[in-house]
Amino acid sequence: MLNILWLLFFVIAFVLALYQWLVGGDSQSFPDLVKAIFDMAKLSVEISIGLIGILAFWLGLLKIAEKSGLVNLLAKALSPLFRKLMPQVPAGHPALGSISMNMAANMLGLDNAATPMGIRAMEQLQQLNPTKDTASNAQILFLVLNTSAVTIIPITILLYRTQMGAADPAAVFLPLLLATCASTFFGLLAVAIMQKISLFNRVIAAYAAVFIGVIGLIVWALVRLPAEQMTEISSAMGNFLLMLAIVGILLFGWRKKVAVYETFVEGAKEGFKVAVTIIPYLVAMLTAIGALRVSGVIDFFSALVAKLVSSLGGDTDFVDAIPTALMRPFSGSGARAMMLETMETQGVDSFAGKLVAIIQGSTETTFYVLTVYFGAVGIKKIRHALGCGLIADLAGIVAAILLSYWFFA
Repeated sequence: MLNILWLLFFVIAFVLALYQWLVGGDSQSFPDLVKAIFDMAKLSVEISIGLIGILAFWLGLLKIAEKSGLVNLLAKALSPLFRKLMPQVPAGHPALGSISMNMAANMLGLDNAATPMGIRAMEQLQQLNPTKDTASNAQILFLVLNTSAVTIIPITILLYRTQMGAADPAAVFLPLLLATCASTFFGLLAVAIMQKISLFNRVIAAYAAVFIGVIGLIVWALVRLPAEQMTEISSAMGNFLLMLAIVGILLFGWRKKVAVYETFVEGAKEGFKVAVTIIPYLVAMLTAIGALRVSGVIDFFSALVAKLVSSLGGDTDFVDAIPTALMRPFSGSGARAMMLETMETQGVDSFAGKLVAIIQGSTETTFYVLTVYFGAVGIKKIRHALGCGLIADLAGIVAAILLSYWFFA
């Protein structure tokens, strides 16, 4: 599936560039297309190099957490849940601890911490994978949970809205939380259907109740604060918890008589290897995405949606957010640029300005996550991972649109 999709990106970009040149008279269509491909190839390497320091730091800390037994403690706490969701993973396996740390970082909006933890979890799941070039059920479920990760504290979105001068930067907080919950639910449901996992049992219900209770408590505490204070508290809370995790891992390791410095260096060495490993996968995916983006297919599709909705007599206020929605599964930086452009042109407090913020925070960048996580362990056959990830994206985007009309229209 990924082979065909990757090929289609280039073919569609070529055909549209040819149309723009021969029919539209745009002699720059092919120079722009080639430049986008080369720029994205360069960006792929820059991203990988930029990840080296982050990967080295967090993989060093995770090595301490593993040797001290902290990861095993987390794994044991989650074993009853993941025994139902990932029956192939043995109870108490270290991968479960890494998964829990990754999901916690995602929930707090701490992307720089979540990625290294996710790569470590994927490597540990790969050890259990009998067919090394093909994604296992557990790896697919983990990837979809990442692409649809619930973000309880959307720090970056709130900061962007603050910087753009929003009257109430936190106005999108609740609808964004609901949209990202919808994304996660439908992503998990899609995987459960494909893998024949029963979600209706007491164990999953108990964990879900605790999870919903924690989210409800955080929402209740934050929505009672003034808007500016809510943004500040959210940012401070996320970074406080991040530093607490760092110090906690180090102190736990020291208490368990782990040589924390030597162990950290041992784990950090793996960061360079992982960053280099993912370069070919990033080059392949980002060049295809760059070609598709510059071809004008997103603008074409947005205009088509606007005409269709208008002809049916529907409200077209959401159409200005379509470019961000379409770009979100492909490119985080591209979607962010489109979000900021919409906020600038339409107004940060306009309907479209609020909607793009909710869309940006409702899902992850599916193709990027798939490329980095599967690329780090050499998986080439992704099975139903992409389809389930895109279902989660679609659910998050549709929920974002419906919730925006409910809250802001």
